[in-house]
Parts: sequence; structure tokens; C-alpha cells
Amino acid sequence: MYSTFIHNGKNRHRHTTRLMEHKIKTILVDLSGTLHIENEEIPGSVEALKRLRNSKLNVKFVTNTTKESQRLLFERLRNLGFDIESREIFTSLTAAVKLIKQNSYRPLLMVDDRSLEDFKGIETKDANAVVVGLAPEKFQYNTLNQAFRLLMDGAPLIAIHKARYYRTGSGLSLGPGPFVTGLEYAADCKAEVVGKPEKAFFLSAVEEFQCHPNECIMIGDDVKDDIHGAQGCGMLGILVQTGKYRPNDEDKIDPKPFLTVRNFSEAVDKIISTSS
Repeated sequence: MYSTFIHNGKNRHRHTTRLMEHKIKTILVDLSGTLHIENEEIPGSVEALKRLRNSKLNVKFVTNTTKESQRLLFERLRNLGFDIESREIFTSLTAAVKLIKQNSYRPLLMVDDRSLEDFKGIETKDANAVVVGLAPEKFQYNTLNQAFRLLMDGAPLIAIHKARYYRTGSGLSLGPGPFVTGLEYAADCKAEVVGKPEKAFFLSAVEEFQCHPNECIMIGDDVKDDIHGAQGCGMLGILVQTGKYRPNDEDKIDPKPFLTVRNFSEAVDKIISTSS
């Protein structure tokens, strides 16, 4: 079902040696496409997370998922068997709410209805900002035109993230990125992105652990938002060939991912073998 990436002996030794040179303290883990796809565990991920827990490294789950609230996402993961606590999940929705409150925005929320509980208490009447997440039902002409008119009147455009596509159970699907880009083009403006791959997002995620970026590893399936973003702020990136991964994705960024592996389980084994 999933593509494979095979290291030869020389590459395995080289990467293991390089990983041992870093005193890793914290592991950031993407969710959709890395641990699960909708309501299906990516094979081996539940057990791999248990092994990672036993390593005593800090673990935080970072996601751009905006299809559902943090509570619903947490319940989905627990139902799949993952050993996860709600407080360990850091979402781009959290970052968006923080920005909205800091600036007293009254947003036009183009987000999935299942995520609206994360915006509880935020005033939305007489909108003075546009917030875009993954909201297939909202990406139709009348709503997009309403957003366009607000932007033309000077309202800021906030993109919870700009992913081009993601994987569902039925295959690859458009993300919010193309719609954000369309609004940028039409209104001649630039969106403020709050989720991955923004540096502030990654640094906020590890702030509680009081560690440096070069002591952190990001594991994810999105070579640009997960890996390039994390490596851009000094972390190490491990690209998994599940979820939205496409052949040769690792060649699309510079520098290339620190490691490219078949799946989350293999990523965990690489980390444990050099941190024990």
C-alpha cells in the first residue's frame, strides 16, 4: 500500500552516526498521514508510539488539521488506540485562536463546522478579518466572494495553514492552500500563516520543554510543511513515506530531509537505536 525507501549499508551507518551526534530531547510527531488516515491507523503506529514513550524522550503531536476541534481529534486518536493525552496535541487552530484574540479580530470563519468549538467565545458579527482553514463546504462562490470583499476593504487574511493537498481514505484531496492563494491573488494581499511550516509554530510547540531546536526531531509526511519547515528553524526532519508522500518528495527541498524512512515505526526505531 505504501511506498518504500531502502537505505544501503553505507547510508544506514552514515545516518546513524549523524543522528548520534545530536543530543535529541524532543520528538514532534505529525498526525494525519503519519500516524493515521481518517479512522485507520497506519500499520504499526500504535505500537511504535509505545516504544517511543519508553525511550523517555519528550513527545508532542503537532498538526495542521482543521477539519475538527482538538477535542474531536483527541477522541479519534484514542479510539484508534493511541496513547495520547489532550494536552500533548498542539494544533494550528490553537495558534489561530491566539492570534485572533491578540488582535481583537472578528473573523469570517471559513473552517469546518466540527472545529468551531475551538473558537467558542470569539465574536464573529461585523467581521473585520478572514480566517481560512480546511472547509470544503465553505469553498463555494458566495462565501469566497464575501471573503474577497472583506479583504478588498482592508481586512487581514489569516491562513490556518496553506497545505496544497492531503490524503483521505479515498485518495488525495485539495487542501486550503489553493483557496488561500486564490484570495491572495484576487485581493492583491498576503495571508498570515499561523500553522506549519511557520517557524513560530514549531518553536511554540517545544517551548514547554526548554530545549533548543537542534535537540528536536520532526516526523511527518509533508516534505514542505513538516520537514522543510522544521529544518528551517534548526530541527532535524524525518520524512515518512505514508500519507501524502509522493515518490521523490525528498528531492523537492534543500537541504533534503535528515532521514527518509518507510513509516513512523521505522522512524521510531532509528531514533531509539541512537538514543539508548
